[in-house]
Amino acid sequence: MGNTAAFFDIDGTIYREGLITEVFKKIIKYELVDEVKWYREVKPAFVKWDKRQGDYDTYLLKMVDIYIEAIKGINKYHIDYIAKKVIEQKGDRVYTFTRERIKWHKEQGHAVIAISGSPIELVREMSAKYNMDDYRGSIYLLDKENNYTGDIIPMWDSESKEKAIKELSEKYNIDLSKSYAYGDTSGDFTMFKSVGIPYCINPTKELLAKVMENDEVREKIKVVVERKDVTYNLDINTIQFI
Repeated sequence: MGNTAAFFDIDGTIYREGLITEVFKKIIKYELVDEVKWYREVKPAFVKWDKRQGDYDTYLLKMVDIYIEAIKGINKYHIDYIAKKVIEQKGDRVYTFTRERIKWHKEQGHAVIAISGSPIELVREMSAKYNMDDYRGSIYLLDKENNYTGDIIPMWDSESKEKAIKELSEKYNIDLSKSYAYGDTSGDFTMFKSVGIPYCINPTKELLAKVMENDEVREKIKVVVERKDVTYNLDINTIQFI
């Protein structure tokens, strides 16, 4: 009989925004990259999303593109230091629901694992803070001098997350049929398909649409929305897009 695991996305699922944005701000603060990149390229996408004139997925992908270019040539030492500082200062800025779920899963003896599109340096620090058992994140590749090359092995897309779950389930002898997954964007959809008990946490419209189109996932999904100090459990069959 296999073990039970809980797989957590981080950005928008545990952490209330995108951790990569906080790293980028620190990179600018420490003058590792020109702040013009923020004001000309990243901030406009953020403002559109913040004003609900653009979608969150577009904003995050834009953020990733700029981040890749920004860290090219920077030594890993700097990003490791920044990642530690970001989690020290921002790591408690999480949703109450997912924080309590992590605690509950640990109490049940479940394996708690992060599978996140955030840079692996951030995922490592966040996983350590919440005493997780393992983690997977996007890997930004290094040259022989430990400087970032601009190449990446992503972990934000559905294909990568599905592969990660399969590898982890073999590593820890996990019974996926009795395991859990928590996510908020379309990249998390294959995690939902893989496990028996999936949770949409403050889901994007694109993710909800995918769930509604798939009978297998729709039958088992739980939808949770947290606003201010209230958590709402929604019935997927009564949700209407406006």
